[in-house]
Amino acid sequence: MIMTGVGEELLLRLHARVPACFSMFSGYKWRKLLHQQGSSVFHGRWCSSLISKARDKLKSLGEGQVKLIKDETSGIATITLEHEQKKNALSGHMMVQLADITEELFSWTLGKGVILQAEGDVFCSGGDLTTVKAISNPEDGLLMSTYMHNTLTRLYCLPLITVCLVHGKALGGGAELTTATDYRVFTSSGEISFVQGRMGVVTGWGGGTRLVKLLGSSNALELLTTCRKVNGNEAVRLGFADDMVKVLNRCEETKAWLAARTSHEPEVIQAMKKIVVAARDLTLEESLHNERLNFSPLWGGPVNIKALSRNIKHK
Repeated sequence: MIMTGVGEELLLRLHARVPACFSMFSGYKWRKLLHQQGSSVFHGRWCSSLISKARDKLKSLGEGQVKLIKDETSGIATITLEHEQKKNALSGHMMVQLADITEELFSWTLGKGVILQAEGDVFCSGGDLTTVKAISNPEDGLLMSTYMHNTLTRLYCLPLITVCLVHGKALGGGAELTTATDYRVFTSSGEISFVQGRMGVVTGWGGGTRLVKLLGSSNALELLTTCRKVNGNEAVRLGFADDMVKVLNRCEETKAWLAARTSHEPEVIQAMKKIVVAARDLTLEESLHNERLNFSPLWGGPVNIKALSRNIKHK
């Protein structure tokens, strides 16, 4: 590999430091911590420092906001991107808000599900230009990417059922955001396009990795290299989208769609999601161990006893 200038220096520094930082991906101890929701995804000293530095740099960059509304009755929360004048591009300020919201949802004991959506007629056009210009160098790129990897992996592993409502275009980083939920529903105007290659970069928010998990390596590579547009109908055919909803009633239809998958008690829903996440990301032995740990507290618990008393198993 030929490297020159600042790129070479950065990669050499990373080569020396990354093994200690990312070794947790191969270790059961880290993965157990993650699935117990105990800490940041990147909890090594160096990575924690990166995340802290990234937060300090990003929090004052750009405008817009990310709003969280929690319905304690239904157990369904909505995360809404609100930066319509910039086509819901994610500013540094919004990245920090999204991280804080994800952290709050991890401790929501009454929660069952989450809808990720955006105001207006564009889902998300990627990174906000004001933020991009302010951090347009490899070292700041590493900070931002590490921060967003941490945030979106936390969202990806939330013990709640998550769905992304894709209305309008999701471009670049916006397309990556749509991969961080369990499900995706599209309106007729919903459209994704991984345009990073056209911009001279690759996925920086973890979307490439999640896309491979969703579609397999061949389909993922095809979408990444062609940068082509994928509408709702094709997204359903590819297995990227799970359903279509009408434009006019999109929010209500998405809530109803999610409600049909969150009818159980919160502790049951959350245990189910933890089992699925572990099976997706861990070895068989580790996943089975995790399943036992989530099953045993429910067996003979209040919800189980109540269900047995009502004799509803065959209804």
